[in-house]
Amino acid sequence: MMAAATRPDISGSITKRPHVPVLLAEVLDALAAKPGDTIVDGTFGAGGYSRAILDTGARVVAVDRDPDAIAGGVPLVVEADGRLDLVEGRFSDLDAHVRALGLADVQGVVLDLGVSSMQLDQAERGFSFRNDGPLDMRMEQKGLSAADVANFLPRRDLTRVIGILGEEKRASSVSRAICDRRAEAPFTRTADLAAVVDKVVGRSFKGKQIHPATRTFQALRMYVNRELEQIVDALAAAERILAPGGRLVVVTFHSLEDRIVKRFLADRIRTRSGGSRHLPETDVPPPTFELVFKGAREAGDDEIRDNPRSRSARLRAGLRTDAPARSDMPDNLGVPRLASLEQAEG
Repeated sequence: MMAAATRPDISGSITKRPHVPVLLAEVLDALAAKPGDTIVDGTFGAGGYSRAILDTGARVVAVDRDPDAIAGGVPLVVEADGRLDLVEGRFSDLDAHVRALGLADVQGVVLDLGVSSMQLDQAERGFSFRNDGPLDMRMEQKGLSAADVANFLPRRDLTRVIGILGEEKRASSVSRAICDRRAEAPFTRTADLAAVVDKVVGRSFKGKQIHPATRTFQALRMYVNRELEQIVDALAAAERILAPGGRLVVVTFHSLEDRIVKRFLADRIRTRSGGSRHLPETDVPPPTFELVFKGAREAGDDEIRDNPRSRSARLRAGLRTDAPARSDMPDNLGVPRLASLEQAEG
């Protein structure tokens, strides 16, 4: 049985920032929030973005699937004096959360993807290979755990998870080592799994900044929490709830995440085309977003020095047009098809 998680302390005034999130200045610039706006912070975490947005005078609807994040945010709700609504739930349902509060639309949505530093710092949550804890990684603290995946997912599927989600070049060797070891004893601790992975890929990481187990742990976390599927659903929900002129701002830390966001925001062809000169012309739906700026913004040298996590961060932003929200998301956003543990066992 897991020990009770330590509640994060984010008390203090709204302008006091015990936790500074990645690319904060760039996020605020892209959001351009002002008094009277309603902004959705779909990944509340330790409350860094929400605090800063509240300082602009805007109202914030903050969403997080992690019960610890919700509990830790209660003092900020009190301080915000009615301008902060804290909702426990998935950001993939952010449009439903917003409408449940009686709001028809919002002027901004910000998403900080991936795992939060708060989760990494709590060894008992099982996200970190640096601090030994239960092999868990569940953001919602329920359902399938990383230990379940490491111990029961067939090797072929485990190789795909580690290779695709973790972009680990030695995925086959890593999955073989995991399966060989689990045949002797199941994995229950993060340090145990990290040690097995280190034996396989450790030499190739000599002198590099990241730990040999980084990619494998990333893959298991993304798989357990269905992060890529959740991102697509969250982007679609943001498109439905943003008012014309509203802004979608997304910070990614992984190439797969960034590819999904880039393709989602890509400007649609505005001309009539059938996709081939041999086919009749057809109406192409108008774009739902225009880019706030071309490409992605990245952290500067000073921020990377102060916060190494920002090294891989990329920010993209879109301006909502008045085109109707898409009924179906494009099928080329880049979400890989991976077997679930239930499918693999069945």
